[in-house]
This record gives sequence, structure tokens and C-alpha cells, in this order.
Amino acid sequence: MAKYNLGFFGGFVLTLKQVLEPRVTTEYPKEKRPKPPRLHGRHVLNRYEDGMEKCIGCELCAAVCPADCIYVRGLDNPPDHPVSPGERYGYVYEINYLRCIHCDLCVEACPTEAITESKMFEFSFTSRADAVYTKRELLVDDDGRPQQLPWEDWREGDDEHTSGWMRATSPSGAKEYEGSVQWSAELGYGVRAPEGGQSDRRDDEATGNISIREVQRDKIPVRYGGRVR
Repeated sequence: MAKYNLGFFGGFVLTLKQVLEPRVTTEYPKEKRPKPPRLHGRHVLNRYEDGMEKCIGCELCAAVCPADCIYVRGLDNPPDHPVSPGERYGYVYEINYLRCIHCDLCVEACPTEAITESKMFEFSFTSRADAVYTKRELLVDDDGRPQQLPWEDWREGDDEHTSGWMRATSPSGAKEYEGSVQWSAELGYGVRAPEGGQSDRRDDEATGNISIREVQRDKIPVRYGGRVR
């Protein structure tokens, strides 16, 4: 019986100890924590520096999508007023976000860096029609900024690097390519800094990368064997 009481009151002791610990709760949505630099959010369709659309209507993104959420229909470029530098352009482009799993395979498959995923993921819909983003809603404006829709919760800085090419840090894991820019300039944002890999060739300040060790050491107490380190 005594052993039972000890275990019973021991639970209260643990609870009272937690009251004295520093709070790590973020008052969301009033306050938001920084997003990871490679977060997979909602998509954007990018342009070249001259304003031409990067999408050539090849439909590779739709073909590789495991959730079958992308629908693309290409059309031949008008000779007198081409939309893209290629022979064709994306006449119809739709993404159904009721199906999308943000796997980033569409970004990997795109040969022209036309589609990328931004850090914006906080959006909700009141109808199924709103969940289907059309080309008009996905295409960046003349300044390279994504279209802000009424149901999207944007904060300052959420549109930064939305046109960044979120591909692997280096082709086939080759270390000689780590820390090297391997993509074209972003309309309105210039060239994005390359993501850091396993080597020392990285610029975390430029990319916004935050080491998980720094987060654990400076922000969140980590317990090892009952002790906080």
C-alpha cells in the first residue's frame, strides 16, 4: 500500500516540477516560430527575368505526382507573342490541395525550374473549388512575388525565397557541387544562396539554416537521464 501511495504522489511531484520549467509553448497564431528553410509549402509557378513563364507544358510534374493532384495541358506558343521560351507553354495548370502531399517530386521532375514549393502552408478553404489552385493563382507577378489569396495567412518574410529551386543539395551526392549555385536567377529576388550539405561549404546566415543542436541548446531544454543539458 505504501508503495502504491508513493507512486501516486510521485506523479504529482513530477507535475509540480514541470511548473517551474521554462515554457516552450508558442502563442500560435499570434506568434510563429521560424520556418525551416526547406519546408515544403504551397507551390508557385516561376518566371524568367524577362517575364517569360518557365513552364513549357511538358506535363512531367503531373506524370510523376503520386497523389494525382496536378493537371497540366500544354499549348503551342503563339509565334507573334510567345508565353515561354520553348515551343509550348502551360495553358492550363491546376493543383488540387485536397490531394497534395507536398512530396516535392514535381519540383524534382521539372526540367525548367518552373514549379517550386514555398514556405507558405497556412491556408484553409471553405469550399472544394477554393482548394484547386489555377495557373492564375500559382503564377508569380511581374516582381516575382506569389499571389496572396484571401484564405492564406501571410506574415512578414513569408514570401522570401518562394521561387527558390528546392532541389537536392548536390547532384548524386557529389561533394564537389556542394555550396555551388546550380540554378538560374529568381525574378525579383536574384540568385538564392545554395543549401548547405555535409561539407563545410555552407552559408547558414544566407540560407537561414538553423542547426538543430543550437535550437535544443538555446531554446528547448533537452533531458538526458533526468538532467537538463
